[in-house]
Amino acid sequence: MQRLIFESSPAFIFLCLFLGLGYAFLLYKSKHPWSKRINQLLFGLRALTVALLSFLMIGPIVKLTNNIFEKPEIVLLVDNSTSLKETVDSVKFQTELNETRKQLKDQGYEVSIQTLTGNNIEKIKFDSRTSDLNSALKNTIADYEGKNLAGIVLLTDGIYNSGSSPLYTPWRVPVQTVGLGDTIEHADLVLKNVAYNKVAYQGNQFPLRAEVLIKRLPNQDVTVSVRQNGALINQQKKNTGNKSLLEFDFLADAKEKGIQRLDVSVQLVPAEMNIKNNSASIFVEVVEGRKKILVIAPAPHPDLKALRSVVEKNPNYEFILHIPGVSKTDPALLQPGQAELVVFDQPFDQEIKTSALFSQLSKGKSSILLLIGNKTNLRQLVPNGVPLNFENPYQKDEATAVVSANFHDFDLLENSSAILSRYPPIKVPFGKFSYPQNAQVILNQRIGSVPTDRPMLLSWDENNHKVAAFIGEGLWQWRLSEFSSTEKSEVFDDVFLKLVQYLSTLDDKRKFRFFPIQNEFTDAAPAVFEGQVYNDLFEKVYGNKIDLTLRSELGGATNYSYLLSPGGERYQIGGLKEGSYSYTASTLINSKKESVSGQFLVTAQNIESQNLVADFGLMRKLSLSTGGRFYRSNELQKFIAYNKKIEAKSLIHSEESLDPFIHLKWFFFLLLALISTEWFIRKYSGSY
Repeated sequence: MQRLIFESSPAFIFLCLFLGLGYAFLLYKSKHPWSKRINQLLFGLRALTVALLSFLMIGPIVKLTNNIFEKPEIVLLVDNSTSLKETVDSVKFQTELNETRKQLKDQGYEVSIQTLTGNNIEKIKFDSRTSDLNSALKNTIADYEGKNLAGIVLLTDGIYNSGSSPLYTPWRVPVQTVGLGDTIEHADLVLKNVAYNKVAYQGNQFPLRAEVLIKRLPNQDVTVSVRQNGALINQQKKNTGNKSLLEFDFLADAKEKGIQRLDVSVQLVPAEMNIKNNSASIFVEVVEGRKKILVIAPAPHPDLKALRSVVEKNPNYEFILHIPGVSKTDPALLQPGQAELVVFDQPFDQEIKTSALFSQLSKGKSSILLLIGNKTNLRQLVPNGVPLNFENPYQKDEATAVVSANFHDFDLLENSSAILSRYPPIKVPFGKFSYPQNAQVILNQRIGSVPTDRPMLLSWDENNHKVAAFIGEGLWQWRLSEFSSTEKSEVFDDVFLKLVQYLSTLDDKRKFRFFPIQNEFTDAAPAVFEGQVYNDLFEKVYGNKIDLTLRSELGGATNYSYLLSPGGERYQIGGLKEGSYSYTASTLINSKKESVSGQFLVTAQNIESQNLVADFGLMRKLSLSTGGRFYRSNELQKFIAYNKKIEAKSLIHSEESLDPFIHLKWFFFLLLALISTEWFIRKYSGSY
């Protein structure tokens, strides 16, 4: 739509016409060698040309309004998980899905077919290992933020085994649900869970408990077996009676150091239809002993609980808390060298409750971590050998954290800085402070939105042991904040668990290091290794060829090799089956062969096979709460018929532009045509 507006009054148009007529009259009032009719034509051409040129002087502007119609969109969100593979005909379902998309398009909708992971899909394979309905809906709505999303059609069996329930999240668009799968509960024995400690100590026995879920099998004998390396080590039999759950407790020996595999299985009964949920493999790491993390504090504090939650995620660590006058601790553990890492919360507090312990333990070989908070007497740090000198120890500031670009001793997650920036600010001492020149800064302070060069978390070497300091109080707020926004505390736990690992590990002076980035992988993802080579100055160097030999617990060996390069320190191996693996990596450094060996394990991800009974009740509640409807898989035409009654309303986006009339090309060519025509007629008629 176009509209003409003026910088001056539109009344000047009449003046433009008057100027055009007046100029043409003065030019063509005298006699000319052409006829009267041609003179009248020339008069009109000149009057129109002058009038149009005068019209430009009043500044006309063309206002163009362009309306863009955005069609409403419907997302067909398909649960592509393996729990539907046995109960849904994928070919027939694919045909019905394509027909549904076609009919919705005919009704005026844009339609896309996506899996729960957000990928567009053309062929349904039912091969996904997990089902996270809540995250799928949340991510879909986020992807269509600001777009004309008319609704979501969720095609699923209602079973979710990852994430939280979709019933407890408010959705801004109607969610239509289509029930797939079988709601009939068949007779089944399900090895629901195997509870065990992932770490056991060499020479001891460790317990494991097998929980067997009973479905429609009363008075049935159930036999559970435990095998190691194919050999039966224990077996128990119980009768179900009228119970729905049986528990079997076993003891196994932790003999050899390393990773041990145990296979737990429930003997099949003739009435069972699903045999994939009758067995599971567990892996136990047999170690000589756990590293001790001793935490000393003058009083209880929520930061200590946040730290305990992080440390206890690693079964190789033992968290020991000592609060003078509150908790009882073995006096032997308070002696120098008994713990790999000693953490002092609020060191040199006003009541001097832990100062004597600091003087005693700081002389040992244990690494030290200082949590400097609001009750720390900052004036007492330097006199007690802590080289942190604060200029203004009595005023406080609020700061968040940002990852230091210069720290490379261990790697943090890629999104760490982004997540840390969203944490609530914590109290820190005001102004600058001095710290050791050899300190490695891990986190810097950010005041408001301005990053500073003041450390928040730093580490340095002192008397052949590591010392680190976290300056600030309120770690518990960070962990809760991340969990409330992401439903996990991945970044917080990664930062502080790696800090504990870094401090509690003795310096590695080897020039060649090679290790898996984690001890346990699933068969759905590749195993990832990282290699590092150092020169005599312990600077990273590249160009070395790394040879890797991988051996499974069955005895087969596979060889790999890759070239170490900047950004190419990691190597991935996919397609590994469930089991325990050992590896040996080697490279040449100064013509000398260096080797590293270790172990890791791969676990099977088969939670989809645990439950095959569709939950249509959840889907009905979800649709009802969002203003949608529930349909069975054979009722897709009812959904199409219902959708016809709803008008497919397009979203109108208006774009406006202002363009001076003088910039219009067609107007230029119009003037050129008028002038050229007049000139040609005059020339043809014998004048100029």
